[in-house]
Amino acid sequence: MANIKKLPFSRLPKAVIPVHYALEIKPNLKTFKFNGRVVVDTKVNEETDEILINSADIEILRASFNSVESESKRNLCSNITYHETDETVSIKYPQKLAKGDGKLMIDYVGILNDKMKGFYRSKFTAVDGSERYVAVTQFESTDARRALPCWDEPAIKATFDVTMIVPKDKVALSNMVTASFTDYRETENISDLKVIKFAKTPIMSTYLLAFVVGDFEYVEARSADGVLVRVYAPIGKKDQGKFALDVAVKTLPFYKDYFNIPYPLPKIDLIAIADFAAGAMENWGLVTYRETALLIDPVNSSSSNKQWVAIVVGHELAHQWFGNLVTMEWWTHLWLNEGFASWIEYLCVDHCFPEWDIWTQFLVMDSARALELDSLNNSHPIEVPVGHPSEVDEIFDAISYQKGSSIIAMLHDFLGDDGFRSGLNHYLEKFKYSNAQTEDLWESLEGATQKPVNKVMSSWTRQMGYPVVSVSAKHSGQSVELEISQSKFCADGQLDSSHENYEWLIPMVIANGSNNKQPVKIILDEKSKSVTLQDVKQDDWVKINFGQFGFYRVRYTSDMLLKLVPAVANKVLSPRDRLGLQNDTFALTKAGLLNTTDYLDLLQAFSKEDNYTVWSDIIGNFGSIISLMEYANLTDGFKAVGIELLTDIVKTLGWEMKANEKHTDGLLRSLAVLHLGRFGHTETMAEAKSKFAAHLDGTKAIDPDLRSAIYKVVLSEGDETTFNALLKLIDTTDLQEEKMRVMVSLGAANGEHLLTRALEFAMSDKVRSQDKVFIIESIARSGKIGRQLTWNFMKQNWDKLNSIYQGGFLLSRLIKGCLSGFAGEEFSADIREFFSTKSVPAAERTIEQVIESIELNTKWLSRDVSSVTSWMQNKNYIPSK
Repeated sequence: MANIKKLPFSRLPKAVIPVHYALEIKPNLKTFKFNGRVVVDTKVNEETDEILINSADIEILRASFNSVESESKRNLCSNITYHETDETVSIKYPQKLAKGDGKLMIDYVGILNDKMKGFYRSKFTAVDGSERYVAVTQFESTDARRALPCWDEPAIKATFDVTMIVPKDKVALSNMVTASFTDYRETENISDLKVIKFAKTPIMSTYLLAFVVGDFEYVEARSADGVLVRVYAPIGKKDQGKFALDVAVKTLPFYKDYFNIPYPLPKIDLIAIADFAAGAMENWGLVTYRETALLIDPVNSSSSNKQWVAIVVGHELAHQWFGNLVTMEWWTHLWLNEGFASWIEYLCVDHCFPEWDIWTQFLVMDSARALELDSLNNSHPIEVPVGHPSEVDEIFDAISYQKGSSIIAMLHDFLGDDGFRSGLNHYLEKFKYSNAQTEDLWESLEGATQKPVNKVMSSWTRQMGYPVVSVSAKHSGQSVELEISQSKFCADGQLDSSHENYEWLIPMVIANGSNNKQPVKIILDEKSKSVTLQDVKQDDWVKINFGQFGFYRVRYTSDMLLKLVPAVANKVLSPRDRLGLQNDTFALTKAGLLNTTDYLDLLQAFSKEDNYTVWSDIIGNFGSIISLMEYANLTDGFKAVGIELLTDIVKTLGWEMKANEKHTDGLLRSLAVLHLGRFGHTETMAEAKSKFAAHLDGTKAIDPDLRSAIYKVVLSEGDETTFNALLKLIDTTDLQEEKMRVMVSLGAANGEHLLTRALEFAMSDKVRSQDKVFIIESIARSGKIGRQLTWNFMKQNWDKLNSIYQGGFLLSRLIKGCLSGFAGEEFSADIREFFSTKSVPAAERTIEQVIESIELNTKWLSRDVSSVTSWMQNKNYIPSK
């Protein structure tokens, strides 16, 4: 594992701490500057002549301090020293500040930046064609300091009074409801500005403070428990907020009942921002979103995007309790916020839309992503020491989110819902309006259930990685004795001495063909254990991790695996178990513990598969093999395999949505059409071209669920005319979802010339900074030609890309998404050499993960290319030489 460099860092001293902030802020949407004044009620814990607080990109004009004991005597600062690397400012005073209460007063100016962090500007085009600017905040994790000098650490909580001075024709919002508004006077004259005072917030962390000013309109409703819910959108788009409004109105009472604690604020606003780096941000009472994560057009939005909006709304509203009411003590415990919200968002969506089969999708969207990342030697534990601000963004990854949610799902299954909910309520009540650490949650859950939660879960949060459970079976009469052992699963398939001390306490669920209604539950609390199952027939299958809630891999003996295959083919096993068996087999294949041909053979058992999520995972894994074997020129053979696998799905589902069909059928139709077309299936490509032509000439619009698939299919065989037609679609829609659909489709372009045009388009002013990454990534994922073009492009444009995304998680996404698919020692060497001279503190671990992934791909290709070639020839997918 690489040695990640750490910058020197220490947390703020506690000699002086805030109790309450009174903030007045006056943004200027023409000059892109803002004036601010903050008066902080403080508690001086020990005499000091210095106040050290966080500040970045702010110029302090004046700073003074008044002791409550001598209010008439103002202590003017004698020196202000900025520490840019640490993002702090030292305010020195000629006399020591006496212990007790006091007021710190700071006047300052700042910049409405274009970096999507701190207090920044966003631009959108209104329905009348005019350009409008919005000022908006994004403070998580360490960017409140760009809007006001403050104690910008999650454990240093305070209350806030926010006052905004804004143009009279603009909407201004903050965490709380408006308390009053008046005209703003400049000298004796009433100006075209207004002063809006917001109600005092609860005690909270600085990263949850929020304010927005701009041109918005809204739709509103009240939840069953009386909370006012509004969804704000840019002018002309408010009707696109109705779906999210409906989800939010259902979600608040659900969480109130689940946590047994009412939502503590009088209102909740959800607002769509045109330029936004993340998907959304859970600011208390004022949740900010990308347009694509909040707005749904009833005619032009796809089922997949509707599902995404529901998940994101469920996630952010969960944070109003878990993260806002109770906050992690430090960023080391970020996973408490994000892992929990990433689990309960599925519980919420399942409550609102039970027909969506969302818990099966959880395995692909969360568990599989986390299992893949956490098998690398350059992964990290869930609880990872975090210091300098530059290190924080890097842990907003699949470990904090998806591994966090996966082990919460495992824990919930282990404890049962009643005990889990009881423990949650105790935790939230005990720590509300304060901060907590991971062990505090374990203690509450342990007290509610009398189960060894801390002992079990510490093995999952403090260790990097996860186990592979190896199992063998020995039948004797009507019973079977299982020998079960655990070891650390490594992506390279190796178990070296550094891994021997890894051991987990694994909650396990085991079922068999004769008894899958009452599975056996155990904890594997040692390296190996024998388990005897009764009433098991000789030919019965045995499934470890039944229900697939455990965060581990399972390695069966060949005879055990063979007995499971008919249960897959006949769909006796649930979709979750079918998916899990397939996913484990693929992971073992990548690690070299099975041959790629073993996985290809297993796929034959899925010939009658009809579950969207199972197919989604199969296609993702199958695509990884195609991407790898492209370096051995086996693409045509794999396309033939893919066509054979998917043809019956489109025949069964057809091209048109049927009345009362399942939500997931639409998702499966799109998946099958996309890949059949990309594999070169003649009939699919012809139908896609026909529908695209009708869409362009206005004869018949393409079903939104199929648009992304058809755009990519026609462009994969298209020419300059096709490419230009798609660019025109971007210009003629104001629906951000449709713009993104088309832009990401550009990665499917046919040939170097069009792919180069797509890269150039990505960097043009027509594409927002937040979206450039996704276009560039789509080009890299198109195949080895696109991947090489993208890497050359990244090297040539590195300074510009780094300037756009410096210090943010989008830079890590760009590096990982574009470079992980290479295979060959020359690529890993080139990438290592390039980044050896670059400073990218927020992506150091990501770069090491990319290099490790390429090295693994290289070994995998060398190891299996010969056997895969023979398999292809024997099956007549490619001609024998």
